Amino acid sequence: MQTGRVGHGLHTIGMHSSHNRDVSGATRSKHLDGTAFDIAMANHDPVAFEAAAGEVGFLGFGFYPRSGFIHVDLGPARQWGERFPVRATAFAAETPPAREVLPDSRTMKGGGAAGVATLGAAGVEVAQQVLAETQSAILPLVSYLDTLRWVFIAVALVGIAVTIYARLDDWKWGRR
Repeated sequence: MQTGRVGHGLHTIGMHSSHNRDVSGATRSKHLDGTAFDIAMANHDPVAFEAAAGEVGFLGFGFYPRSGFIHVDLGPARQWGERFPVRATAFAAETPPAREVLPDSRTMKGGGAAGVATLGAAGVEVAQQVLAETQSAILPLVSYLDTLRWVFIAVALVGIAVTIYARLDDWKWGRR
């Protein structure tokens, strides 16, 4: 297998002995049996990459900062080469994952309250019209229903305000 770019800078999945000889590779290179990789560091933090590779079991590390890659292998624990210089600027922090459960978000709770209150206000208005057309004995209740409708409208407006506030606050803190 020849060297090539795969994914995010992954080189050399394995090598033929002729290629290994052409690049002056070690005679017993771990690349020859498929247990070594050369990873380009153009878009990786070398320190973080080395730590992650060590955590998953890579023990051999070769550092090639002038060529821009790190060699990792599954051979015995060893290191060679000069480590990469510390970068002046750190890589951007990873974005926290989005909420997994949408019904638990404040946005959904505020929107739900606004929806329920809107339906309640519409229901009261329908009831008010029906009662206004019925017996005169129920007529004194109509004014109370008007007040109740305005209460529902106020609750709907508060729910909308909570939804907008929660959404803006989520954007401020980088949440989705």
